[in-house]
Amino acid sequence: MNDTTRAQTVEAIIATHARTEGPLLPILHDVQHALGCVDAATEAQIALALNLSRAEVHGVVSFYHDFTEEPDPRPCVQLCRAEACQARGVEALVAAAEAAAGKRVRLATVYCLGLCSVGPAARAIGPGGDHLHARLTADTLAQVIENA
Repeated sequence: MNDTTRAQTVEAIIATHARTEGPLLPILHDVQHALGCVDAATEAQIALALNLSRAEVHGVVSFYHDFTEEPDPRPCVQLCRAEACQARGVEALVAAAEAAAGKRVRLATVYCLGLCSVGPAARAIGPGGDHLHARLTADTLAQVIENA
């Protein structure tokens, strides 16, 4: 996608959310989905449209694990490593998860998927959609990664 098309895509996304309260996060999610990332030029375009500083937009992009600054076409499996999942044994699954992911699947650490009572938990994001998985074992986590 060339720069003009990217800018037009972002402009259309911004227009979709222009009249909503608190449009930044919905805009960022839509941009991430449409372009595969939220790069510096896009941050600047969003900041200008919303009358924010680029630093404010970048702060949100860099804070949330859902946004990336460069596109990565690989499916992603987010592995929760927050305290509740740690208490339920997630750390024992990390080495097997890394081996199963290899270079084909991006394995990302996140801190809380909201499934604290049924951890260890993971979220698979790929062409097949966005799916949460709970009560993971080494075998079930490997299967999640394989199916991503």
